[in-house]
Amino acid sequence: MITDIPFRLDRLQWSRWHWQLVVGLGITWMLDGLEVTVVGAISPRLEDANGLQLSAAAIGASASAYLAGAVAGALLFGELTDRFGRRRLFLITLGCYLAFTALTALSWNLWSFALFRALTGMGIGGEYAAINSTIDELIPSRRRGWVDLSVNGTYWLGTILGSALSLVLLDPAVIDQRFGWRIAFGLGATLALAIVFVRRTLPESPRWLLAHGRAPDAERITASIEALVAGPARAEPLRTIAVAPHGGGLATTFRTMLRRYPRRTALALILMCTQAFLYNAIFFTESLVLTTFFGVPAQRVGLYIFPFALGNVLGPLLLGHWFDAVGRRALIAATYGLSAVLLAVTAWFFHGGLLDATTITVCWSVIFFFASAGASAAYLTVSEIFPVETRAMAIALVYAVGTLVGGAFAPLLFGALIGSGSRDHVVVGYLVGVGAMLAGAVGAIVLGVNAERKILEDIAPPLGALG
Repeated sequence: MITDIPFRLDRLQWSRWHWQLVVGLGITWMLDGLEVTVVGAISPRLEDANGLQLSAAAIGASASAYLAGAVAGALLFGELTDRFGRRRLFLITLGCYLAFTALTALSWNLWSFALFRALTGMGIGGEYAAINSTIDELIPSRRRGWVDLSVNGTYWLGTILGSALSLVLLDPAVIDQRFGWRIAFGLGATLALAIVFVRRTLPESPRWLLAHGRAPDAERITASIEALVAGPARAEPLRTIAVAPHGGGLATTFRTMLRRYPRRTALALILMCTQAFLYNAIFFTESLVLTTFFGVPAQRVGLYIFPFALGNVLGPLLLGHWFDAVGRRALIAATYGLSAVLLAVTAWFFHGGLLDATTITVCWSVIFFFASAGASAAYLTVSEIFPVETRAMAIALVYAVGTLVGGAFAPLLFGALIGSGSRDHVVVGYLVGVGAMLAGAVGAIVLGVNAERKILEDIAPPLGALG
């Protein structure tokens, strides 16, 4: 079939409909941030008699269980997203998250807590593939970088919300501490329930429909989007592309990644593994550092998470425009490299005892202002450099490898290092994070793809493209 649909979507003026799309799908990362923050903030409470009486190592293990579940969910739902469509799966994965985060509130020991965390992670992991695919396939190329970074940055709005909740729910004067941490998970489920109704109004991706031979449906949805968007389309030449239906699947995705785009695959893996290590190492154990080395009371940890999260929100929002204006390669290398240098300086200050709870939080906030933009750009990179037929599965595979290699190991390592009570041991972990981010910067320079302001079909033509 010959179609102009991808180019019509790209010419649309930015509108209220696009904002609705961003809000309805971007809430995923807010939920993920809420989940991770709540667990991080309540980890000292989980160690005492009002919680589950877990050790620091056990808390680190439960964080790894969440990440392992996210990996499994990404692989399972990534395959289904390419096979059955973006819309169906972003509703199913949100339902999975909703059910199991509610069950987490009912945990009674380590094993039940870890199991429900893993199953909650499955829902979140599945969301990564479905949501990133949908956003990139519906957002005009001139704003794709900023939108993708900003949406991924909403993770930290969830972190801010989680921090605020922890201040109330972990205060013995306000909430009975046997129930405070349980209520936090229940509130997450309530928020997810509200988002289900927003998502039901969002359409299937016309690009996915074209790739699966459903041109009439793609035309109908595109026409409805054009009718909703206020103002005339941008005055750009309207091109066409000939596309034949082409199946995806795991085998096709592997062939595409390893044979057609090996350099892009290497780039995606490097960026994802390195940022996953840094983030999961620092953030999953931030509250333990504050309570162990700086004596911060458990109920006050949320005050320190708030500015850290704010830096992470502002990074993608303020720097995202430059990923479109200047380019992916330069900005990814710069954000990864700067975060590595700043972490090295922080490690030196921490080792010398020159920091207190406030100043180390300031250091983390500055580091992750840049690291957050870089990490969000890693997700952007993976989602825009592979063909539509394999996009969701490619995201899932790279996320899975990145999480297993860089992410799942990090909380276990840092939990053990912090549990030793030795600043020297923690500094070694920080230096490993420095090396990881420097590797990401070099990878961006050597292997980077100049995808800024380019339509997806020009970056990676569909496997079924005929001309």
